[in-house]
Amino acid sequence: MMYEHGKEHQQQQQQQHMRRRMERQKSIEEERLEIVDLSGMSLESLPCPSLNLATICKLDLSSNNLQNIGESLIARLLNLVVLDMHSNQLKSLPNSIGCLSKLKVLNVSGNLIESLPKTIENCRSLEELNANFNKLSKLPDTIGFELTSLKKLSVNSNKLVFLPSSTSHLTSLRVLDARLNCLRSLPEDLENLINLEVLNVSQNFQYFDTLPYSIGLLINLIELDVSYNRIKTLPDSMGCLKKLKKLSVEGNPLTSPPMDVVEQGLYAVKTYLSEKMNADHKSPKKGKSWVGKLVKYATFNGNTRSGAGLAHKEREGFIMPEYRSIDGLASPRYMGMFSPRRLFSPRTYFNR
Repeated sequence: MMYEHGKEHQQQQQQQHMRRRMERQKSIEEERLEIVDLSGMSLESLPCPSLNLATICKLDLSSNNLQNIGESLIARLLNLVVLDMHSNQLKSLPNSIGCLSKLKVLNVSGNLIESLPKTIENCRSLEELNANFNKLSKLPDTIGFELTSLKKLSVNSNKLVFLPSSTSHLTSLRVLDARLNCLRSLPEDLENLINLEVLNVSQNFQYFDTLPYSIGLLINLIELDVSYNRIKTLPDSMGCLKKLKKLSVEGNPLTSPPMDVVEQGLYAVKTYLSEKMNADHKSPKKGKSWVGKLVKYATFNGNTRSGAGLAHKEREGFIMPEYRSIDGLASPRYMGMFSPRRLFSPRTYFNR
């Protein structure tokens, strides 16, 4: 018995020793990972690195004068998690960006990039992509099928005419910011964006004139900004957006809902649209496919009133009466871009 007890005690000691050794090894490996900050150094090219690129987990190259990044350099950043290259003179990204399998955050805002390489779809760990203030005219067609971990997509202040239909398959997406572009519309099938909380497609001015009916299936949407477009009618499916707390529609020639309803606030708008949908549902002229989907997603039950308690809760939401500030205005590089003349003269600003 004593022999067996001693043997068991010895095995426990060996296991503890092995566990401590593994934890120590993991700690050593984590300590080896480097954070490299080369921001604001007026670099026109990158110096030859004196360290192993595979040890870098965060690389900050922002606020320099870089015009290109070497393919081989990017390909060797095997453990990179954060790559910040905002405010440079980059006209493109290297195709080797697709080698960064651990990359979670990519910031390339404030450059001259006209298109993103298709290989960016291989960055399947990517959670945040910031490509604001560039010259993007399109996104990779299948980007939504591949970047399934993406939570925030910021592409404001570009020249995008449309978002690829695959965008509607970004099931992890929580924030989509596509303001200040040349968008005509959104993809029709938005119902897969089940985690989307914030959608901003404001300030596309005369280009953007319609919202898809599927917007009523964004079951977790909290903030919606469609201000300063050419939208005349809000889809009545928006009356089903139960979690919507902030709605901005100013600067549109709205006829439905009428302006007197809009001025009463979010609750009045949602009630108007819900009642309109209920009336249309009873009409044979209205296709029933969307109503069926709204019922399936538990956003529509045909009722327009849910009691005084809900009415009070809904009134906490609001339609923002004032023009909202634009992220990034603090950067002196962009101050001139947002004079009133430029803001409200898209043809001049976008040079289309």
